[in-house]
Amino acid sequence: MASSQTFVNLDRYLGRLSITYTWSPWSSFALLYAVTVYLSTDMTLAMTVTSSGPQTLHVAQENPATLNCIYTPDVEDMGDLDIEWALISPDTTKKDQVILSYSGGRKYFHGDPEFMKLVDFSASDPSQGDASLVIGSVTVTHAGTYQCKVKKAPGVDMQKLSLVVLERPSVPKCWVEGDEAVGKPVSLHCKSDQGSAPLWYVWKRETSGPLPPAVNQNTFQGQLLIYNHSVDFAGVYSCEVTNAVGRQHCRVNLQAIKPANRAGVIAGTLAGCLLLIIIVFIIIWLIVFRWERKNYEKDFSNDIREDAPAPQSRSASRGPGCGVAYSQMGQTHKQHPPSTSTSYFTSAYDSKYDSKYGHIV
Repeated sequence: MASSQTFVNLDRYLGRLSITYTWSPWSSFALLYAVTVYLSTDMTLAMTVTSSGPQTLHVAQENPATLNCIYTPDVEDMGDLDIEWALISPDTTKKDQVILSYSGGRKYFHGDPEFMKLVDFSASDPSQGDASLVIGSVTVTHAGTYQCKVKKAPGVDMQKLSLVVLERPSVPKCWVEGDEAVGKPVSLHCKSDQGSAPLWYVWKRETSGPLPPAVNQNTFQGQLLIYNHSVDFAGVYSCEVTNAVGRQHCRVNLQAIKPANRAGVIAGTLAGCLLLIIIVFIIIWLIVFRWERKNYEKDFSNDIREDAPAPQSRSASRGPGCGVAYSQMGQTHKQHPPSTSTSYFTSAYDSKYDSKYGHIV
């Protein structure tokens, strides 16, 4: 709109020049000078929007960000002031999203409520020449290209700014891979799971001086390679990961294990095998001894039951069947040879039955 207005005024200005002056050799120089003066004057007085900061802002996540938009209206700009902040869509087929505007002395919020948290004009009165946008705590969703458009008829101007939201690196994890024995290859590793690229890893030695020149450090992958480990490499190492908005670090202790004496290892192995054989032999002997003892006790108890005599009845009164019982006992006595343990019963069998007393005398 400003360009079209400029050409209309230029036509009128040239018309006045053609009426006032007649053509001469010096007319071309005069005309050129007049056009130059008019264009410079018109460009200076038109509505202009400027920014005191960079066109692309790199801000850490959760930090505040200010998108500058300073405007200067022309003396001929007498219309109503309209300010508009829009988030430019990366897809050209879609409309840009207006998030904040100022018109008729009032502010209007158009964006998503979650997106518009802590989003506002930086100045309390945007009509005083400062239409800058402030975001109190940026998130990944705030990243993008923003456009500030200021209109005050007949003047209008706009400016675009890019906001890049960076994530600080997370606390990295340090670990050792490989054998820490002397003479073996070993490597130290450092890895941060979060953080905006590029991430830089730097290994340092906290004890025993600086890093030895024989190590190989990879600053992109966070590796420290030691091809021939020795006691000189042992110590505490720290890894620092950095990016454009932050840094973190971790530590790891690298040991140098000397190889054990082979003769001692062989002797210890043989002694262990011999001890194991002795223990197995003792266990087998205990099992056999217990089994034999159990069989012996079983046979001995059976012999005792076979040699035990029948119990004798000591009832005071006997009925008519007593003679038969004693007769059977006598027969049993004849079948089994007498022993010292049954001498008492033999004398009892040889006694006679006294009918007066009713028992053997």
